[in-house]
Amino acid sequence: MSKEQAIGWSKQELATRVALDLEDGWYVNLGIGLPTLVADFIPEGREIILHSENGLLGLGPKPAPGEEDPDLVNAGKEPITLKPGGCYFSQAESFAMIRGGHIDATILGAFQVSQNGDLANWKLPNSPLGRVGGAMDLTASSKRVFLCMQHITNKGEAKIVEECTYPLTTPRCVDRIYTNLAVIDVTDDGLVVRELAPDVTFAYLQECTAATLKLHAGLQSKTISVQK
Repeated sequence: MSKEQAIGWSKQELATRVALDLEDGWYVNLGIGLPTLVADFIPEGREIILHSENGLLGLGPKPAPGEEDPDLVNAGKEPITLKPGGCYFSQAESFAMIRGGHIDATILGAFQVSQNGDLANWKLPNSPLGRVGGAMDLTASSKRVFLCMQHITNKGEAKIVEECTYPLTTPRCVDRIYTNLAVIDVTDDGLVVRELAPDVTFAYLQECTAATLKLHAGLQSKTISVQK
């Protein structure tokens, strides 16, 4: 497969789409990479308490250039802001929150995800690099696991597959997949497409996916308005 990711939602639109599904009052962990953009697009008037496993609660959007604080970073060592009332604490306390089941949703990226919701997001095959970090704890203990990712790799390979061939993070943990092409639910009946990005057809989406997709009865196409 060799597809250019030229259609569908931009990274900012994708982050906005994910943020729209976060409910008021949720405690949400943002994984490294693309998921961190979600912090910039929380809907106005909705209180979402963002958590970082390095010991932060109440993260805000990324700081403006020149206003970064080198002592205030997320788990990916990116500069962040802290909202009024936000706090920081030890990593032991942070993981007590995670393992205690207090995280309503975890948003992560992925190298691969299977049709059963198996997640592989920490190590590429034959690569000496890679570490699990907090991903295993987060996916095993969070109430919901959402993926926020590009639909295919830079080489045009499918990231949604029948069975993962990369080292697993956690089996059967993913609830919903958000990509630049679609929103897909992982259900007991398989992968169900709930939304298509503008100009994306179901046939094109299936061509970019190495697992069988099903259409949701209320399938729609949604244009995302990015507000910051």
